[in-house]
Amino acid sequence: MSRSAELAALIRDRAGTEAPRLGLILGSGLGHLANQIDGVAIDYADLPGFPHAGVSGHNPKLVIGTLGNTRVAVFGGRAHYYENGRSDAMRLPLEVLAELGAEGVIATNAAGSLRADMPTGSLMLLSDHINFSGLNPLIGEPTDRRFVPMGDAHDPGLRTALRDAARAEDVDLHEGVYAWYSGPSFETPAEIRAIRTLGADAVGMSTVPEVILARFLGLKAAAISTITNMAAGLSDEAISHDHTKAMAPLGAAKLEKVLTRFLT
Repeated sequence: MSRSAELAALIRDRAGTEAPRLGLILGSGLGHLANQIDGVAIDYADLPGFPHAGVSGHNPKLVIGTLGNTRVAVFGGRAHYYENGRSDAMRLPLEVLAELGAEGVIATNAAGSLRADMPTGSLMLLSDHINFSGLNPLIGEPTDRRFVPMGDAHDPGLRTALRDAARAEDVDLHEGVYAWYSGPSFETPAEIRAIRTLGADAVGMSTVPEVILARFLGLKAAAISTITNMAAGLSDEAISHDHTKAMAPLGAAKLEKVLTRFLT
């Protein structure tokens, strides 16, 4: 039995055998959303191979239960490339999600805005992404499955449903391209000018590896950014991780409304 199958069996023993329809990955400062789930929480420490909490603002628990009227698997924290030099750090959790029978995953993150019309507290639905880091979580995968097409990496159906949910909740949901920067240092003003020239609307240190892995595993994927700051050189804000955590709640309340409506 594979490690993902063993972990899926352990999770079913704890949380029941009904398959979650979707997975949710919560970004920095958004972990409290897991508290809205009516279900069973399992510490990552009880799931061998799951990432440990390496970043403050994340809540390292897997919560299986209901949000809206949909059964979900909520990952209260993620591992990042900058923590250990592994861009495939979220592969096992997503393999487990697929093993549990989920159809797709929605990732959330905290991001910096490159657009004046998308200030702190805004939400941005990812229409596409730029792998500015050049890293890839499928490097080393020995099979031809590694050649994953990414034309519709951000699933059109999920994006339409999320737009509809935002409209129903009267939440302004921007849409744009997210650029993945490896971190952990923040970007320089020159790097921000470069990725803006390339077509990016927001920048962050996560999510892209998870979308690639999701598509590799046959899961549909979508993602929403909570804008916690203007990117370097675009405002007088003092950018820091503490600032990110402090600003995340501004968008989190709106994100909670959108996700709850979407899942209902």
